[in-house]
Amino acid sequence: MNKRDYMNTSVQEPPLDYSFRSIHVIQDLVNEEPRTGLRPLKRSKSGKSLTQSLWLNNNVLNDLRDFNQVASQLLEHPENLAWIDLSFNDLTSIDPVLTTFFNLSVLYLHGNSIQHLGEVNKLALLPRLRSLTLHGNPMEEEKGYRVPGSVEMPHRPP
Repeated sequence: MNKRDYMNTSVQEPPLDYSFRSIHVIQDLVNEEPRTGLRPLKRSKSGKSLTQSLWLNNNVLNDLRDFNQVASQLLEHPENLAWIDLSFNDLTSIDPVLTTFFNLSVLYLHGNSIQHLGEVNKLALLPRLRSLTLHGNPMEEEKGYRVPGSVEMPHRPP
């Protein structure tokens, strides 16, 4: 990707917002219109979004099957995806597909059905992850979910 494309792909751009659409499967995004905000979405010549933010919150997703393929259809540079909001869905685990987005810095997973605290370890592969939300998941009840005074991210291998 050249410098101009990178500069046109920005977290500052409005998100590609599919929140509150009652989406059951990721593939439905291809045929769904994103929500419109105050600022229009910037698009490439091919019609794909130039944003680095994808909002899928408040839907009924229970898995992320075909997430990579759909992201490639919607985003000009899916490898630059920096913010994914999957809050308030029906996810029961953290899909490994999320670990393929190495530029991911914000991941919202609160209000899902993620059962096991160990799921979080998968995210250790994301070197830029800075903001992760998990509250409102059944894993909150597991011992060790919140250690007083601790807000550390999972260990990242060197």
